[in-house]
Amino acid sequence: MYHEDTVVMITPEKLDSWRIVPRALILSYMVVFYQTCSWFMNLADPNNAQAGFVSVVVGAGAAWFGLYVNGGRSRVEVSSKVEQRENI
Repeated sequence: MYHEDTVVMITPEKLDSWRIVPRALILSYMVVFYQTCSWFMNLADPNNAQAGFVSVVVGAGAAWFGLYVNGGRSRVEVSSKVEQRENI
């Protein structure tokens, strides 16, 4: 598909646009969420502490999802200011 002399450049901007780290964090949260729910549903008689733990895991997921959806590529623009002086 590519010619022998074709070079594929992966720039930091390109890598950042793929959002690998946030997607990996969401994927790892999905695994933790699934395992936590499976653990809780297999308990014979769950108590309040165990229900509170599941509530914290679910709440953390809502926070992670909110950060993932609302977070995007951050841009910082710096404009240089040139001071102009008049000689009198």
